[in-house]
Amino acid sequence: MTPNDPAGKRKSGNPATQAQLNLSVKQQREQQKQQKLAEYQRQLAKRRRTKATWWIVGTTAAIVVIGLVAASYFLTPRPVSIARGDGDGAGISGVQTFEHTANHVEGAVDYEQTPPAGGDHNAVWLNCGVYTQPVPNENAVHALEHGAIWITYDPAKVDDAGVAALKAELPRDYTVLSPYEGMDTPITVSAWNAQLKVDSPDDERIGEFIKAYWRNTNGPEPLAACTGALDAPGKQ
Repeated sequence: MTPNDPAGKRKSGNPATQAQLNLSVKQQREQQKQQKLAEYQRQLAKRRRTKATWWIVGTTAAIVVIGLVAASYFLTPRPVSIARGDGDGAGISGVQTFEHTANHVEGAVDYEQTPPAGGDHNAVWLNCGVYTQPVPNENAVHALEHGAIWITYDPAKVDDAGVAALKAELPRDYTVLSPYEGMDTPITVSAWNAQLKVDSPDDERIGEFIKAYWRNTNGPEPLAACTGALDAPGKQ
């Protein structure tokens, strides 16, 4: 570098050589510029590809979730929805009615009916639902007190198809379905102070009984909760 070269550029005494040097510097700068531009374009394309990939992944995941939800909705059997019963099934052939006390007690209770259709019971009610094992009488009776229907079946007399037919009769809530050994009929449908015994899950009186007594006000604590208490073994 010379005093006449404040920028520190390379100088040559030959004008032709100097022109070639200046062109080389210009070419280098242009090359660097093109390299930077190419790198920017590569980064931009990469970001676009990444964004497109995540968009495709997100869209695919959303479609899968929507498909699973739709399949669950359409393939899951819809629960029966019926109007609240008036508690009067006197017109149904075979219905028996009773009068029971409704005290909260501890320990086992000797009930008048098998299965029971009311009476003194445990202070903790049975959560409504489908059970594959026998449930405690004292807790199930408390569920009856709240307006639930309790359908029991003898597992030695009712096969899987029969159990499925009973499930199809169940309203969306306030029902208990469970096996019960020692009954004198294959199936018994109970409400507070009312009971119907039948031989077949196809008996139309089952549905009539449920319509009459489901969530009725005959019990001492009508429409109290049927959840949030005891899940007995075998709850599905």
